[in-house]
Amino acid sequence: MRPPPVRKSLGQHFLTDPRILARIADAVALDPHETVVEIGPGRGSLTDALLARAGRVVAVEIDPKLVELLREKYAHESRLTIIEADVLDVNLGHAAGGEYALAGNVPYYITTPILFQALKQPRALRSVLLVQREVAARMAAEPGAEDYGALSVNVQAVARVEMLFRIPAGAFTPPPRVDSAVVRVTPRAEPVVRPGDEESFRIFVQAAFALRRKQMRRVVRTIGARSVEEAERALAASGVDPDARPETLSATQFHGLGRALGLWG
Repeated sequence: MRPPPVRKSLGQHFLTDPRILARIADAVALDPHETVVEIGPGRGSLTDALLARAGRVVAVEIDPKLVELLREKYAHESRLTIIEADVLDVNLGHAAGGEYALAGNVPYYITTPILFQALKQPRALRSVLLVQREVAARMAAEPGAEDYGALSVNVQAVARVEMLFRIPAGAFTPPPRVDSAVVRVTPRAEPVVRPGDEESFRIFVQAAFALRRKQMRRVVRTIGARSVEEAERALAASGVDPDARPETLSATQFHGLGRALGLWG
């Protein structure tokens, strides 16, 4: 079966360089008994590399034409399960049926929702994702850095991020208008935020960064609907400088401030 036409509406950019594909698969650090969930297998280039290293691959693909191609290509491969679905509608842990690693070439137009989907419980043992380079920089940025923002805080509250290597646009067919990078995301043994508080934490952090140029005393009063006295007490209790701005606070500081405000226990 010939590959179907590229669907720009789905953000399809296919990586075919075998050396880069091997580097991505190696970065997942699979053993022969592990299950890996692949986001957006496309035409199966990374799937081949993952099958060579894993015990089982679960591939989630939204494009029905590509699903047809994959099912024909891997008709005799019992270690591959193909799920035709939008990855945002899939519980990745349940799809894996147990512990799993995660890999994939993430469509740029929905990168952030997919990242948050990948961080939902039960989390992957480790995730290796090909994303837009700017997104990778934001994920890994430290407090105070130019790229540091709500995405940085929310990811780093539950995981450790490593930017592994960059991939030029010319390595893809068709080439995207931006460069890409591969990141590895490993869950923290002791996350900053408890599972039940993750959504509240995310909303709080995003609201704070919507006021990123304001000082924290103003941020707390605005998003927390607190009086001047209440805001000052919460900032003092959490050890946050009232003159600081959101872009300088770590995930731990955001969590402590939210706790002082009574947003979680």
